[in-house]
Formats: sequence, structure tokens, C-alpha cells
Amino acid sequence: MENSRLFVEAALIGLAIAAPVGPVGLLCIERTLRQGAATGFVTGLGAATADAIYAAIGAAGLGTLIALLTRLATPLALAGCVLLLYLGIATLRRDAASHAARTASVHSLPRAYSSALALTLTNPMTILSFIAIFAGLAGARTPSLADSVLMVVGVFAGSALWWLLLAYGGGRLLSRLGARGQLLVDKACGVLLIGFALLLAWRTLAGWH
Repeated sequence: MENSRLFVEAALIGLAIAAPVGPVGLLCIERTLRQGAATGFVTGLGAATADAIYAAIGAAGLGTLIALLTRLATPLALAGCVLLLYLGIATLRRDAASHAARTASVHSLPRAYSSALALTLTNPMTILSFIAIFAGLAGARTPSLADSVLMVVGVFAGSALWWLLLAYGGGRLLSRLGARGQLLVDKACGVLLIGFALLLAWRTLAGWH
């Protein structure tokens, strides 16, 4: 029963972390519209994997690695901004014909996964959040290896559930917009991705100075 509770709580945390609309959510929507729900879901799995990696580091309490990633927070964040800017511009430059073609392929899935993974990993301050979260889940005791694994798996499962719902549920709703409506949503995602890139760059540089 205790293990079940711990898993459910960690899964809810993973779901809560993934659910707010952000850059990866926009990518998931855009790729679902352009390449299908499978590509959108795989995009989300890239983000879920990054969350699980940072959750594992936080659960393990690897002080040296945490300190290193904290020192690299600014360059990593700026790298993420560049990636966001590239993805946003690429989305805006895509014409109606290429959008209608729905160019999903087996080769596009690894790219979708790796780009979302890289984008999420460029936010190393997430580790500090997971340290605080896991401390709350574990209570006064130090979590065992089994508990740590259970929490990390729970975070991944909760995050993956959100991306599954967004890609297949949200994608089905958006498909009713028709070709023109889908193209407008696609372009809006591109504009918002560029906006996120500029906002995050400004916040990063303001904090750096």
C-alpha cells in the first residue's frame, strides 16, 4: 500500500509538471497536427525522459553533478533558447503544402524525441525542484533505492500520460478544425515558440547580470 501511494503521488507530480502549456506542449501540438499523434506523443516522451533523468539525479542527491549543472544553468538555458528560436522559425517558414503533406515517417520519430529531450534538459534548475519534491515525498526518512526508483518511474509515467492525452485526445479535437484552421494553429505555435525563446533569453540574461 505504501509503495502504491508513493507511485501515485510521484505520477501526479509528473502529470502536474508536464501539464502547463509551455514550449514542449506547443511542439507536441504542432507536430501532432503536421505529422500525426504518434509524432506528437514521441515528442512528449522526450520531455518525460528528461524529467525522469533530472528526477533520478534529484532522488540520488548527487551533489557534485547538481552543483555542476547549476553552474552551467545560464549557457544551457541560452542553448535551449536558440533551439526554441530555430524550431519556431522553422514552423513559420513551413508552407501550406508541406503542412498538408503530413510528412511523418519512421525517421522523424527519433528527431522528434531527441529535440524535446534536449529542450527539456536545458533547464537544469528543474533538479532543485525535484530535490524539494522528493524530500517532501520521502518525509523525514532517507528514501531507499527502491523508493527512489519508484518515484522516478512514477514521475515518468505521470508525464507520459499527459503527453498521451494531449497527442491523441487534443489532436483529435484539433483535427476537426480543417486544413486552414490547423495551419493557423501551426503558425500560432511558431509565433509562441519564438516568443518563449525571447522571453526565456531575457530572463536568463537578466538573472545572469
